[in-house]
Amino acid sequence: MHNRAAVASLIVLVIIALFVTIAPMVSQFSYYDTDWGMMSSAPDMESGHYFGTDSSGRDLLVRVAIGGRISLMVGVAAALVAVILGTLYGSLSGYLGGKVDSVMMRLLEILNSFPFMFLRHPAGDLFWSEYPADFRCHRDGLLAGYGAYRSRPDPEPEA
Repeated sequence: MHNRAAVASLIVLVIIALFVTIAPMVSQFSYYDTDWGMMSSAPDMESGHYFGTDSSGRDLLVRVAIGGRISLMVGVAAALVAVILGTLYGSLSGYLGGKVDSVMMRLLEILNSFPFMFLRHPAGDLFWSEYPADFRCHRDGLLAGYGAYRSRPDPEPEA
């Protein structure tokens, strides 16, 4: 247990995975159930709407759990695709070796030289255009802060 942050992150990830798996099964409401008497209600323990309901009377706990399940599946799928593509690319580079390996490594170095913030901003505008401009400005500020954080000098350089 050398890295406490990694262990804490793993524990949080396991808790989230358990929540998104178990919550829809134990809830008395399904994803599509509508409680006409509880539209836009606050969280209520007696009615079983622990996160409240939306404007259509649907249980938010189940909807958050299902959304979390989808988000975890997208993350796992993206990680699997990255592992598969990286393994194939690295295997091909190692197998061919020589000048081909050098060219493939230079391509990766060129790709890694681009700051991701500049790539995320145009891509984000494609998907976030329906959000108000002030919301996009906050997003850009967060990305700029993240970029500044990632570009700071390493406090403990490796030997």
